[in-house]
Amino acid sequence: MANIALTSPLPGGSQTGFTSPTFTLSDDQSPDNNGLQMFVSALGGTQPAAVDAHSIARPFTISYWRPKVYKFLGGLLSNGQLSSVPVNTRKWIVRKGVTVMDGQPPRVASCNVAFNIPAGSEEADPDNLRAMISVLVGSLNDYSDTLGDNTITGTIG
Repeated sequence: MANIALTSPLPGGSQTGFTSPTFTLSDDQSPDNNGLQMFVSALGGTQPAAVDAHSIARPFTISYWRPKVYKFLGGLLSNGQLSSVPVNTRKWIVRKGVTVMDGQPPRVASCNVAFNIPAGSEEADPDNLRAMISVLVGSLNDYSDTLGDNTITGTIG
């Protein structure tokens, strides 16, 4: 598989306390052959001093996983309907080492986005799949600072 096609340095979404954050990405070896992975090798822009780049003890990785074997539509039943529609799942995972308490070893936090795509829709309706992904990316970017604030404060909205 080719590498993830991400811009480096990657502009980060707005967050409280971050002014135009950037993340320099480097290629990494994925843990499995159906994944692609990069790691954050350097930080840019204005970020809190406690933010750190990737290390073994405190990973900072971006991974993309695709199905090992793609599922396809089967034949039609006698009534002209599909008996089932399998789903091909792709995942986007960001992992970051975090401190849970002073004096304790770091733990790994993660964000996971899964794309559950009904088999056949990539050929029959690619425009609507692209629209779905566009809205996902745009909404995460637009809501980035609020998601960060809500994660820290536990509030909604």
